[in-house]
Amino acid sequence: MSEERRIQEVLARYVRATDQRAGKAQGALFTDDAVVQSFSKTDSGGHEPVAPPLIGGAAVAYAVDHYMAPHPAGGSSHHVTADHIIEVDGDRAHMNAQFIVFRIQAAARPEEGWADGAFGSQGTVQPIESGYYDTDLRRIDGEWKIVGHRILLDMPYVVPGV
Repeated sequence: MSEERRIQEVLARYVRATDQRAGKAQGALFTDDAVVQSFSKTDSGGHEPVAPPLIGGAAVAYAVDHYMAPHPAGGSSHHVTADHIIEVDGDRAHMNAQFIVFRIQAAARPEEGWADGAFGSQGTVQPIESGYYDTDLRRIDGEWKIVGHRILLDMPYVVPGV
């Protein structure tokens, strides 16, 4: 497997851990001193921080486990990443990828069963977030770890109390 593909797989594991609300799995992708920062797009087209940065994989794990809302019954989220631009320089790498997040809500199965003629997926899929992941990685003992992760959101993002 190429180094570029190994690096892209780190992001694939990151988005799956987010969708599954798996803090330990997501935190394991980061170094102990990694800096993670989310930014909202401003009216002028720039970006401003959403909240103070998270430092280290343990902080990332804690944030996923304690700050992300659990999915409702029948609900989930699905991150899709695309157009990965990856540059590798020895044991350091930089990746920039577009993302979009979908909210999925399954329809509740009626007590009397699905109506005659019902077919296919029952529920809704709605896009809720988009932007870019701008990520720095370092190879440590043969494994790529995230050392810097900037989430550049395309829309304003509000964190209560911040």
